[in-house]
Amino acid sequence: MAKTNWKIDAVHSSIEFSIKHMMIAKAKGGFEKFSGNIHVDPDDLTGGDIEVTIDVASIDTRQNDRDDHLRSADFFDVENYPEATFVSTEIKKKADNHYEITGDLTLRGITKPVTIDTEFAGQSKDPMSGNEVIGFSGTTQINRKDFDLTWNTALETGGVLLGDEVTINIELEAYKEA
Repeated sequence: MAKTNWKIDAVHSSIEFSIKHMMIAKAKGGFEKFSGNIHVDPDDLTGGDIEVTIDVASIDTRQNDRDDHLRSADFFDVENYPEATFVSTEIKKKADNHYEITGDLTLRGITKPVTIDTEFAGQSKDPMSGNEVIGFSGTTQINRKDFDLTWNTALETGGVLLGDEVTINIELEAYKEA
């Protein structure tokens, strides 16, 4: 099968993250608005291309005050950097349905390479719309300081409020473009 174009279905997809909070737990959140295109052969993703754009202001951690702080210049600075992007540079097959998708993540105007450990869940047909769909699950970790996300505060019990490592979990469903 040849490479075809697939559009990310944000209604059936999620981009979520977690970060160590107060050195004892994890705070979680996600982004409500994102879009992207996938240009792959579902029988073999290698040689394909993936582009994702995230509306960073759409962050949702289920706490409005925290979300507003995350949108501020202390963190994402959405006024100056309203979008984060991921553009794949290489897709390597690791096993049957497992791939490493490497690409450039741009956040706060800083671009760094990241590798997403990805499972290709397969291809199906949506019984409601009749569209052909494909699905992916992926995870990666980034160091937030690599993207100038350095705000933190010391805890009186020792340590800091936020960890440096951010785990990103991705669930994507995409439909074939006509």
